[in-house]
Amino acid sequence: MVPIKDTADAFVEIFAKPLHDAKSGLLSNLTFAAKDNMDVAGKITGNGNPSWRATHKPAKAHAPAVASVLAQGAVLLGTTHMDEFAYSLMGTNAHYGTPLNTAGPERVPGGSSSGSASAVAAGLVDFALGTDTGGSVRLPASFCGIYGMRPSHGAVDMKGVFPLSPGFDTLGWFARDATLLATVGRVLSLAGVANFSTAWMPSDVWDGIDPALAAALRPSAEKIASQIGRLVTNPLPIVDAQARADAYRFWQGRDTWNTIGKQIAKVSAHFGPDIAARFAAARSVDDATFSRANDIRNEIAAAMDAALADDVVMIIPTGPGPAPRLDATRDEFNAFRMEALGLLSIAGHAGLPQISMPGAQFDGAPIGLSLIGRKGSDGALLSLAEAF
Repeated sequence: MVPIKDTADAFVEIFAKPLHDAKSGLLSNLTFAAKDNMDVAGKITGNGNPSWRATHKPAKAHAPAVASVLAQGAVLLGTTHMDEFAYSLMGTNAHYGTPLNTAGPERVPGGSSSGSASAVAAGLVDFALGTDTGGSVRLPASFCGIYGMRPSHGAVDMKGVFPLSPGFDTLGWFARDATLLATVGRVLSLAGVANFSTAWMPSDVWDGIDPALAAALRPSAEKIASQIGRLVTNPLPIVDAQARADAYRFWQGRDTWNTIGKQIAKVSAHFGPDIAARFAAARSVDDATFSRANDIRNEIAAAMDAALADDVVMIIPTGPGPAPRLDATRDEFNAFRMEALGLLSIAGHAGLPQISMPGAQFDGAPIGLSLIGRKGSDGALLSLAEAF
């Protein structure tokens, strides 16, 4: 196989000899890429930071998720760029630059799984693996006009993946169509039949976004709802978007610092400015703040478990709008990030599976529509997306 040409600046490394372990399987002859925080045997796991890459040795074995897709005939072409240590949602990297968003070249691709989303959207690979802590698969999928899956927390093995916040971290993936998205899910042991009987479009979510954005997404959402059966519009039984975002930020910050604080301190002088500020904030989360965030997180998880228990699927916008433009200010990026976390943290706090699928075009760029099911309904959710 001839190495591909990276027309999207999506790859950290394109392998001179693509990796493949099997000649047949569910993913036979399909190509994929892996995010730079996943172990690939014989390759350095760089975490989007050149200082980390320069001071670490190659991995001795594949991460189990990488090994699983290789065992089903897929061909690994290389590893992809990411936000440093997966600690952002925009897809910019102070060291390596910003991968191309082919659906909106003047816009960011989203992160932290920026290169994986970019490679799929550009047609460089058939699918790509990424990680999703606060939205790092779902938001890039929305921005780039492709499909992205965040599985239930703990549903996919995270061994061999460098952590950010284990309490939120998941291993997800991207594809350009729902059938391949579901096939990768089956390879990762997430199989099931769509058995949802109620579609839920929470009124507070739909009324809380830009009315023009809601109008663009409603036809797709209502089409899906009409095929499921009953439609309900009850508001979310949880705290408001700002409280959800704050609880996420503080809980994840403390979890991150406790997990990798000592390790990343060794390269702290070589962070980009945004990442340095984020790690500093993580380090400063005190016990009282974390305790309040933990209470909110537990309340959200319990309420969402109850709300989704009886074959309910929630349908909401993936993010608050299309991808910000490349020339947006730091304040504009941060404002978008916090608004996005209000939506993305619903599934995050409760450990729920969520699929972002292309929903509409808005302001000349893609916007994603999301399906969220009860915890453990990953296979059913993938089947539902495949049906549409």
